[in-house]
Amino acid sequence: MTPEERALLRDTAELVKENHLILKSMRRNARIASFLRVIYWLIILGTAFGTYYFIQPYIDPLLKFIDSSKSNVQILKDALTRVSDSPVQSTPKQ
Repeated sequence: MTPEERALLRDTAELVKENHLILKSMRRNARIASFLRVIYWLIILGTAFGTYYFIQPYIDPLLKFIDSSKSNVQILKDALTRVSDSPVQSTPKQ
């Protein structure tokens, strides 16, 4: 093996080692990023469900009020429909 070939082989080995370290670093960073992304979404979803859990006692009465209002509005509409559909007998004023 000539000295030129030996120097070229040594340079290639150094590049391979450097490349290996870079690839290990990239893989480690990708794993950390994936882990942090999972933690991020767990925090967001946990906060949303936790907020609903704590606000639920205030939301339930509001939903019941809305449901009762809907039924009251429907009753009022039915009554108005019956009144407008019924024949009106007018009495002449004297």
